Amino acid sequence: MEQIKTIPEILSQIRDNIAETCAQCGRSPSDVRLMAVTKTVPPERVNEAIACGVDLLGENKAQELCAKYDAYQKDHVEIHFIGHLQTNKVRQIIDKVTMVQSLDSIPLAKEIQRQCEKHDREMDCLVEVNIGSELTKSGVDPTRLADFFAEAACFDRLHLRGIMAIPPIFSSDLEKERCFADLQKLFIDIGAKNIDNINMDFLSMGMSDDYLLALKHGSNLIRLGSVIFGRRNYN
Repeated sequence: MEQIKTIPEILSQIRDNIAETCAQCGRSPSDVRLMAVTKTVPPERVNEAIACGVDLLGENKAQELCAKYDAYQKDHVEIHFIGHLQTNKVRQIIDKVTMVQSLDSIPLAKEIQRQCEKHDREMDCLVEVNIGSELTKSGVDPTRLADFFAEAACFDRLHLRGIMAIPPIFSSDLEKERCFADLQKLFIDIGAKNIDNINMDFLSMGMSDDYLLALKHGSNLIRLGSVIFGRRNYN
């Protein structure tokens, strides 16, 4: 019977995997940010990961973030919002996160701007790309991405720092690899436009099942949930 690994053991293995893959690609593992995605995970489990050096958390739902926020050991830890964000929920999370990775509409950008003005703060944002043009997913269509960046860049309290995507479910790694390559090209192309208030610092792609493949295509922010905490639903 296989022994269940502890969170420290799992994180050690993940970091070894990242280092090995980066070495193969001629990259430095220090350039990769590892996010622990905390959806449905109890705060005590999240705090265990924080104690092992995790310094970036990803939250999917405003209500869950607010419920668990005070229980987190937050010293030297950043929290990013990575789920679909409704405009009426922005006020709930504006003082709790350092980045919104799921900016996908101009109305949302307007509300983040408004709440930032109200709270006298600024917000880093990634634009979520609907790379598969899936009707059931949020995100900006790739064909509209450059125009969206140009329009959203006008909001002075928002700092656009890159793109985030959740690829479709593919039947083969080759299909997913093509998708990651397309995202990498979009990331590079937007950066080459040199639009004011846009710094393409983060290509956020790669999750528990495909983060090593994403690293091979330039991802520098990977979002890992089940590989760290297991697939059990804690709710």
